[in-house]
Amino acid sequence: MAVLALLWGSGFLWIKVALTGGLSPLHITVIRCALGTAVLLALAYSARQGLPRDRATWGHLIVAAFFCNALPFFLFGIGEQTVDSSVAGVLNATTPLWSLLIGLALGTERGIRPLRLAGLLLGFAGTLLIFAPWQRSGLTSWGALVLLGAAASYAVAFAYMARHLTGRDTAPLALSAAQLLAATGLTTLALPTAPAAPGVPTLTAVIAVVILGTLGTGVTFHLNYRLLDDEGPTTTATVGYLLPVVSVTLGAIVLGEQLSSRVLAGMVIVLIGVGMTRGRERGPARRVRTA
Repeated sequence: MAVLALLWGSGFLWIKVALTGGLSPLHITVIRCALGTAVLLALAYSARQGLPRDRATWGHLIVAAFFCNALPFFLFGIGEQTVDSSVAGVLNATTPLWSLLIGLALGTERGIRPLRLAGLLLGFAGTLLIFAPWQRSGLTSWGALVLLGAAASYAVAFAYMARHLTGRDTAPLALSAAQLLAATGLTTLALPTAPAAPGVPTLTAVIAVVILGTLGTGVTFHLNYRLLDDEGPTTTATVGYLLPVVSVTLGAIVLGEQLSSRVLAGMVIVLIGVGMTRGRERGPARRVRTA
């Protein structure tokens, strides 16, 4: 979880650097997915794990690729055009709250304890404090709402993947590679709609998107699948508990970003709420099949 949080949390920094260097959100998304696919295909090949062949699995992979990769990656690129990378990490921390809320709506979270329910309400209260729609200096903007939508998209993906993709005979490396391959195809189809770049991207932007694609996506996505298969969707979503710490720290050190006391207070409240909602999945954890 710690390694996943470090690699995933740094992704907000790399997105910001790539955007500043002249890359568009859609181009960042396509390159990110393609490089992540290359890493996972190489890992799967070295482990002698083949891609799934049945249509049903690929159908589920396409849905998961949309909600877990194509959509949130693109939304984070759009949101960070107007919002700091540190704030993006803070808003992404709401993913466990959305995950629990979706579980309640679908009936997979039954008999919820009062402590977890209080954590859910407290977490969303912290989110409201971050947005502060009653203040002119609040974050109620299109970019911030888009970032919140990306966090909710991850929660939808975790729930879907846990129901349809984990516990299969297909090895997790191959399954991860197949999902990112599907995401690459989905985002590539959208390339004709991307606006023309104003100029040639800088070398810094290219390096940033390469790191984002290889480490922040390829390696990270494999770790995410392993954690999801071992611990379940709610626990996997709680990696977001550590992401704002990483994103705020890197944003301050590398980009000189600063957060207001209100946003910091909202972040603390969200993290406390997330901590209260954490709970082990019922039943024994599923073991990952290895080659």
